[in-house]
Amino acid sequence: MRTYRPTILSYSVSFFTGLRNGSNRMVNKLSSVRQSALTGARLSSALSFLILFCSLLASTSFAQDWVRTGSGLGVEKVRLAVPDFKASSTDPQNAALLKVFNDTFWNDLDNSGVVELVSKSFYPLQEPSQPSDVNFTAWNSPPPNASMLAFGNLGVASGKVTVQGWLYDVKNQSSPQVLGKQYNDNATSDAVRVIAHKFADEIIFRLGGGIPGIAESKIYFVSNRSGTKEIWVMDYDGANQHALTHLGSISLSPRISPDGSRLAFSSVVKSGWEIMMYSFDLNRMVSFPHFGGMNLSPSWSADGSKLALSSSRNGYPNIFVMDASGGNSHRLTSGQGPDVSPTWNRKTGAQIAFVSGRTGLPQIYTMEADGTNVQRLTDQGYAVSPAWSPNGQFLAFSWMRKYGPGAPGAQDIYIMDIVSKQWVQLTHDGGRNDSPAWSPDGRHIVFQSSRSGSEQLWTMLADGSNQHQLTSSGRNTQPNWSWK
Repeated sequence: MRTYRPTILSYSVSFFTGLRNGSNRMVNKLSSVRQSALTGARLSSALSFLILFCSLLASTSFAQDWVRTGSGLGVEKVRLAVPDFKASSTDPQNAALLKVFNDTFWNDLDNSGVVELVSKSFYPLQEPSQPSDVNFTAWNSPPPNASMLAFGNLGVASGKVTVQGWLYDVKNQSSPQVLGKQYNDNATSDAVRVIAHKFADEIIFRLGGGIPGIAESKIYFVSNRSGTKEIWVMDYDGANQHALTHLGSISLSPRISPDGSRLAFSSVVKSGWEIMMYSFDLNRMVSFPHFGGMNLSPSWSADGSKLALSSSRNGYPNIFVMDASGGNSHRLTSGQGPDVSPTWNRKTGAQIAFVSGRTGLPQIYTMEADGTNVQRLTDQGYAVSPAWSPNGQFLAFSWMRKYGPGAPGAQDIYIMDIVSKQWVQLTHDGGRNDSPAWSPDGRHIVFQSSRSGSEQLWTMLADGSNQHQLTSSGRNTQPNWSWK
C-alpha cells in the first residue's frame, strides 16, 4: 500500500522573488535603451517586456483583491483609536487586571483585519474613561484623525469586576454613540480576558460588515509537549494552552463539531488507528464504533449530523461517510488511492474535498457528498491538507508545486477559488507549511510551520498578511479552528 511521506523537504524560491528580480532587469534594460539609443526593434522588445511585467503585477494584485473580497477582508478599514481603559475604583487589583484587559483588547482589534488602529503616539494628553471626557476635535482631527473611538473603565469592588465600554463615532458629534456595554464578573485575569474578547467582538461585528468576531473562538491541535502526542486546546490568540486528552498514545487530526459539543480525532488503540470522540458536555471520552484497519482524519458535515473519514477497512484507504454516532457507514471512493483527508463544504454540505494518490503524487480532488462528479483541482506537484472556507468559496491547502529530486520550491499554504480554480500563494520561503484551518469568520487561517526550527502553530489573515506564531513549547501540529 502506498502512503504519503510524513515530511516533505523544503526549497527556497518564491514567485514574488522572481518578480522582484524581473523588476531590476527591466529597469536596467530600459536604462540601456535611453543611453544607447537602441534601434526601433530593440526598443519594441523592451516595451514588450515592460507590458508583460506590468501584466504580471496586475494579475498578482487582482489575485490578492479577489482573496480579500471573498474572505471579508475587502471592507474599508475604519481608523479606530483605542486609549487604555482607566481605573474606576481604588482597589489594588485594578492595575494588574487593567493590563490584562488593555493588552487583550488591543490585540483582538489589531488581529481582526477590519480596523486600522491609530498609533498611541498620536493620542491627545487627555484620554477619556467615560462619555463626558470625550473631546471630539482632539480625536477626529490630525494627528490621530480617528473615525471611531473605543474607550472605557474597569473597577474592582468586593472581589467583583465591572467594565464599562463605549464605541463612539467621533466624526458625528450630534449622535456619536455606536455601542455602550457593561460587563460584570469575578475579579480574575481569566474573566477579564473574556470580557475584553466579548467587547472586541461587539466592535468587530459592527465595523466589519456584520460578521461575528473570533476573539472567543478556540483552536484544537496536536502537541507532544507532555511526552506523547495528545489533543490540546487554546484560545484563538494562543493563550490558555492545555491538554484535553491524556491517553498516553498517539492522537492526531482533531476536529471540533459545528456546535462545539464533541471533538473527533484519530488515535492508536489495541485494534489500530480508530476514531475517538470527546464530549465537552460530559468532559470525558465517549464511546464510538471501531471499524478495524486504519481510520484517520475525521471531518464533520456543516449540520453536525455526519462524519467523513479515511478508512482502510476494505484493504485500501478510501473515503467513507457515516452518521455522527458512527452508524450507517458507506464508502464514497474505491480503488487503491490512497484517498485521505476529507473536508466538507462548510457552506452547502453538498461537496467533499479530499486528497488522492490515484494518479501518483497526492493531489486535491472534490466530489459530491454522495461520491459522484469527482473533479481534480491541483494539476502538479504534491498537494495535501485541504480545508474548506466557511463561505464555501475557497479551499486552503498545502502545496509543493514543484516536487522531485533537484526541484526548487517549498511546501507552502495556498488558497484556491473552487469555481475559477485561481490560486494564490500565502506563505513564502518559510520552512514546511502544512495543515491550514479557517477561522469562523473566514478572515484568518491557522497552520503549522517549521520556519522557527521546529513545528509550531502560526496564524495569518486570509490574504497571507500579519503572520505570527502562537505556540513555542514542544512540537505542535494539525490545528483545527472552532466553528464559532
